Amino acid sequence: MTQYSVLDLVPVREGGTLAAAFAEAAEFAQVAEKTGCKRFWVAEHHGMNGIAGGATAVVLAHIGHAASTIRIGSGGIMLPNHNPFVIAEQFGTLDALFPGRIDCGLGRAPGADGRIAHALRKDPRAAAENFPQDVLELRSLFAGDSALPIRPTPGYGADVEMWMLGSSLFGAQLAAQLGMPYAFASHFAPDHLDAALELYRRNFRPSEACEKPHAMAAMTLFAAPTQEEAELLASSQQQSFVRLRTGNPGQLPPPVADFRASLPVQAQMMLDHLSQASAIGTPETVRDKVQAFIDRTGADEIVFSGATFDPAARTRSLELAMDVLNG
Repeated sequence: MTQYSVLDLVPVREGGTLAAAFAEAAEFAQVAEKTGCKRFWVAEHHGMNGIAGGATAVVLAHIGHAASTIRIGSGGIMLPNHNPFVIAEQFGTLDALFPGRIDCGLGRAPGADGRIAHALRKDPRAAAENFPQDVLELRSLFAGDSALPIRPTPGYGADVEMWMLGSSLFGAQLAAQLGMPYAFASHFAPDHLDAALELYRRNFRPSEACEKPHAMAAMTLFAAPTQEEAELLASSQQQSFVRLRTGNPGQLPPPVADFRASLPVQAQMMLDHLSQASAIGTPETVRDKVQAFIDRTGADEIVFSGATFDPAARTRSLELAMDVLNG
């Protein structure tokens, strides 16, 4: 049976505050837990005033105290921004606070532009090249490798489930070689989805942590009683995406009726392209689109993303969707 999870970017609304964004994320995690979702992930992004998950481990600690059973983790930590020892300490601390509930999803992208690499005192090219070795180092720390010259405390031998994230074939190949579960960011980069999943499954090598391939694919989700309302809810995130792609990111804006129709053709085509990994509509429409996506990908898990200007609408969207998907 396919499992369902949530990816939260911790959006900051226009006119809203960081404190409100963190409180809304915690409340959303409680709803995800109540509706039967398996995981609640937070993504690392930097230098964007509309996304508040940059200090990912800190945000996860806040969310972990709000929920009680749902797995929490990173979707993902951009490992080139960090060193493995520090990540082992952070996620080892989370494991000590919330035993058996912690995921550490790892990505190779920086999560922002080159200015962030400079601010982090990083060489982006070297950091990306070292990514596979850093993943192995982090896995050794979590595994409690006795040959390590120094042990992170917390972190050494922590019960953290490691995931590989990606939007290209690189992450799929590395996940297969290392025997890791794999999550594909199809909600914003669907182009290589089918090829990446096929490559991952074909080349998978079992590991102690993962005996067989386990693939997750991301979808954008907006469910509402009517198609018109669902599309209205989706317009806030669509505005943010268009602004990001045109170099003008900002806080999450209010919804705009018929937003897509107001766009130039090129922007409409961009959103249409992303719609192959989205489910926007009534609960029945969402159910059918999610099932069609599962049939296409064979995904073991679907992770849903979708920010609404009104936090209550996001809660209702997930409740409506999970009700029909669990039925």
